[in-house]
Amino acid sequence: MSDEVGYVLGNSLKVHYFKSPLFSHQTLNSQMLTLFKLTCLPKKTNSFCSSSCNTRKINYFDQFLPLFDKKIDSLSYLNSNERRRVVVGLSRIIKQGQGYILKGFAKNNCPYFLVKIMKSLESRETAFGFFKFAFQDDSDEIVKSSCVAAHVLGAQNLKFLAQDVVSWVIRRVGVDRSREVVEFMWKRHAEFESDFSVLDTLMRGFLKVEMGCEALEIVGRMREVGLRPSSSAITILFKLLLRVGDYGSVWKLLRGMIHQGPRPCNRNFNAVILGFCRKGHVKVGESLLCVMQKFKCQPDVYAYNILINAYCTRGQTVDALGWMRFMIDNGCTPSLVTFGTVINAFCNQGNMMEARNLFDGMKEAGHIPNVVCYNTLMNGYVKARDIGQANMLYEEMKSKAIAPDCTTFNILVAGHYRYGREEDRDRLLRDLSQSGSLSISSLYNICVSGLCWAGWLDEAMKFLEDMLEKGITPTVVAFNSIIAAYSRAGLEEKAYKAYRMMVKFGLFPSSLTCSSLIMGLSKLWRLQEARDLLYEMIVKGLPINKAAFTLLLDGYFRMGDVAGAYSLWNEMEGRGIHPDAVAFSAFINGLSIVGLVDEAYDVFLQMSKKGFMPNNFVYNSLIRGFCNSGRLQEALMLEREMAQKGLLPDIFTTNIIINGLCKEGRMKSASDVFRNMHHTGLIPDIVTYNTLIDGYCKAFDTVSTDEVVNKMYATGWDPDITTYNIRLHGLCTGRKMSRAVMMLEELISAGVVPDTVTYNTVMNGVCTDVLERAMIVTAKLLKMAFVPNVVTANLLLSHFCKQGMPEKTIMWGQKLNEISFGFDEISIKLMDRAYRNIQDNVDIPKPPPEKSLFLDFLMYVTYDYLSRHSLQKNENQGSLKRMEIGYGGS
Repeated sequence: MSDEVGYVLGNSLKVHYFKSPLFSHQTLNSQMLTLFKLTCLPKKTNSFCSSSCNTRKINYFDQFLPLFDKKIDSLSYLNSNERRRVVVGLSRIIKQGQGYILKGFAKNNCPYFLVKIMKSLESRETAFGFFKFAFQDDSDEIVKSSCVAAHVLGAQNLKFLAQDVVSWVIRRVGVDRSREVVEFMWKRHAEFESDFSVLDTLMRGFLKVEMGCEALEIVGRMREVGLRPSSSAITILFKLLLRVGDYGSVWKLLRGMIHQGPRPCNRNFNAVILGFCRKGHVKVGESLLCVMQKFKCQPDVYAYNILINAYCTRGQTVDALGWMRFMIDNGCTPSLVTFGTVINAFCNQGNMMEARNLFDGMKEAGHIPNVVCYNTLMNGYVKARDIGQANMLYEEMKSKAIAPDCTTFNILVAGHYRYGREEDRDRLLRDLSQSGSLSISSLYNICVSGLCWAGWLDEAMKFLEDMLEKGITPTVVAFNSIIAAYSRAGLEEKAYKAYRMMVKFGLFPSSLTCSSLIMGLSKLWRLQEARDLLYEMIVKGLPINKAAFTLLLDGYFRMGDVAGAYSLWNEMEGRGIHPDAVAFSAFINGLSIVGLVDEAYDVFLQMSKKGFMPNNFVYNSLIRGFCNSGRLQEALMLEREMAQKGLLPDIFTTNIIINGLCKEGRMKSASDVFRNMHHTGLIPDIVTYNTLIDGYCKAFDTVSTDEVVNKMYATGWDPDITTYNIRLHGLCTGRKMSRAVMMLEELISAGVVPDTVTYNTVMNGVCTDVLERAMIVTAKLLKMAFVPNVVTANLLLSHFCKQGMPEKTIMWGQKLNEISFGFDEISIKLMDRAYRNIQDNVDIPKPPPEKSLFLDFLMYVTYDYLSRHSLQKNENQGSLKRMEIGYGGS
């Protein structure tokens, strides 16, 4: 049998080259080439006999189990990596001439043989994998045999393996039968191990499967027999109880330690402080830190870091800095983590000046910034869209021989994809792949994330699966890259598949994992599912990134669900997840967009009180909200406030102000702001010019409109489709159809592609123009492949009403309804108006018969297109349904 295993394994280990779309052989060093070769082997390492793959795998494993125990497939409890480890381990036992142990266990389910096999498998992970496979069912016989095996392991000082065995047994039998396990192990323990040994194993077994109440009962039993539970086990119990919110048991357990031992140590206090802070009870954490000295525990850097991080998370960076000074005054030196936490908080607030000052101040405190600190500051600059500063930091890292890691790569590549240049991104990829300073795991992560950034998502997933099949477990970074990429692409099911695989292989999800999944659900408008997922992660104690909260909040506003946004905001505060500067910005922007500008301003004041520094985005959101509400004076006051706080109004601010002035018809003031832009160092963009042109067109000031257009040409800006649409609208509204036709021809000759707004604007003008020219213009529109939409239908229905033909409005409305045309609110109002005109017998002069016929023609063209489009859509849906039924049947 050993020869057969060796033969099959030997034949399956063939080297295959991987053709990556990102890296050529010229840019890959030998380390990278080796990496690609090893991770792309064929998936055949679990095949051992000459029959089909599945049969071979089952037969090979089954021969090591007692013959009467082949009831279920225990291989389902092992992932591919564990199966591979067990196969290699069993093969090694046979090659070493210890096959008699396997035969002994196969003849009789003896716990002593089981222990011998587990010890021979060398690593703890492999031994536990074999035990999971051997635990065929949860019958009394198997459970008792496993408990004896745990006793033997404990007696031989293999306590960690004993804990693994007990936790697996408890998990399989469940809460109801777990007491039977406790009683059986306690009844026979004296034959094998001490009272403390068995109770400590049981306690840790319950903790592993997160049964806090049962673990507390074991602590009580320890107290009854005069034993003190392990301090490290109590630390784990504190974490579990705090995560589920059982504060009463936490205080009871702490009092028990004070009166009966073991005396609380720094680790115990730190766990409790961390738990309360994570639940939002920062003041309780503060009090615990202050009383530590009573119990001869001097607060260490970890305790201070927990509190500092809690305040930073809540957005109270000023308080965090106060605690940082307090720890220094008390003789505790801040660590790199302390500095990194506060720097990250300033970066999240967009206060890059303070972040940089603190970064530079690290050297004065005797710390040399490491790659994590550089990554934090670099990420802040990328979020602030200052890719130049991020590049300078990267160059500084290289000059100081600080090796970049995979996080550095992800930050910079993401920054270059969003705000940088393509050549810089490609240079960075080559630089990182050729550096030789990255670890193997970082190279794996770079390969996966590089494929994701290039859009080769399925290839990236295949690469990851190949790594797992070969027994190479990637880090959480690689999984996060794939989950984030699938979520961005709206492929939520594939993102969840990667997430489930990640959990299966024992990797703990990070805050980025959660954010990516929530982002994907939010993009698909599945907000309730995203919210449920967020709460589930909070309950499970998974790290929650504020970005997840912000994405969900933004999703509610985009859906127009203001009540949902408010509910989420208040509930997250109640759950101890406090908004950061980005969340505040999203909330203020959302409220401003929906017209709740007073509420937005109240949130703005709250944000300032919490120590967050509002940036240009926040001010611009509020200024736009005030302008849209017709409260221009308040908008101008905010613009002045920006300058007083050291924030220079940018081009977006100026465009908003000009638009607000134009809406109020204050064209002279708008023109003055436009002229003053050069004094503040701002250069007008196409939006600036279009805003002014729109204002002058609405004021019917043709001369000023032409002047602005000439200035636009003079400064190097060519009119875009928005410019032409604005001018066409002005001309059509002013009944200057001859000039509108010339403008349409100019647009086409300039190579600008007309859009639906162009067509509808001209169509609206055509309906009121003289018939001869109207027909000529209509012919031009039809030549341009005119695509009607709901706006087209509405404006034609409106013209039937205006020109004294309400019955035609009703008729065409009914025809559109027959083809399942998607009426909007305007359509419904037009139909109501037509019904009222008929009922009230409103006398509106009707157009000549030829004009009526012309409007009918335009409506028929629109109806015909929409009808054909609707039919094609239904056919496509029917085909898709038939395909789904066909696949389901097969």
